[in-house]
Amino acid sequence: MMEQSPMLKCERDGAVAVLTLNRPESRNALTRELLRQLTALVAQLDADDSIGAIILTGADPAFCAGVDLNELMTVPGAGREFGPRSEPIFEVRTPLIGAVNGPAYTGGFELALNCHWLLASERARFADTHAKFGFLPGWGLSLLLSEAIGRRRARYLSVTGQSLDAKRAYEWGLVNEIVDHQSLLPRAREIAEQITRQPRPAVRALTELFNQQARATDTELWNLESDSWIDPDSLPSHRTL
Repeated sequence: MMEQSPMLKCERDGAVAVLTLNRPESRNALTRELLRQLTALVAQLDADDSIGAIILTGADPAFCAGVDLNELMTVPGAGREFGPRSEPIFEVRTPLIGAVNGPAYTGGFELALNCHWLLASERARFADTHAKFGFLPGWGLSLLLSEAIGRRRARYLSVTGQSLDAKRAYEWGLVNEIVDHQSLLPRAREIAEQITRQPRPAVRALTELFNQQARATDTELWNLESDSWIDPDSLPSHRTL
């Protein structure tokens, strides 16, 4: 198992792994190193046959505020390392539950959308602010958000930057459940443990079947998003945020 990192906690309880983004002072904003650690650890857990479910959450008060703008603005070439992908960030056979404990904005919103389903506390909020900062999404938001809430609503959120509270997110089909903030992780664990009681080969096969169906229908859409992406270093606006 990967060593513990101050930025990313990994706790295991039986067949359930809980990953916590742990940069609360920065609202769990993603540095390049944190993103590398996160994707590597999810892949490592997915390869472990003793893991039946993975929960992804953030250290309060936020789920994830997106890419660390300080790093993006001050490190030459950082934008390219946060560049687009032509496939989901988490391509896993192990059910991945997003436990959204607070704001999930921009890249953090994309992380949430890359989970298989979402639970939200009443403190959760979702917003796509790529346009506000002169960027385009590159981790699947343009297609995953449309799939979740419909194209008209997705267009509206992306071009206005308006946020959704947990109640509206549930009404629009973005999240599966809203729970009391203190009950968020217990409820996520309850669902995860229910999953682990099912025959693991069947669960993994079903999850991969859904993955394959998504790949068959969404490959062109992933490529469209990747081809449209603009390197932040070519956009002077973000340097003056």
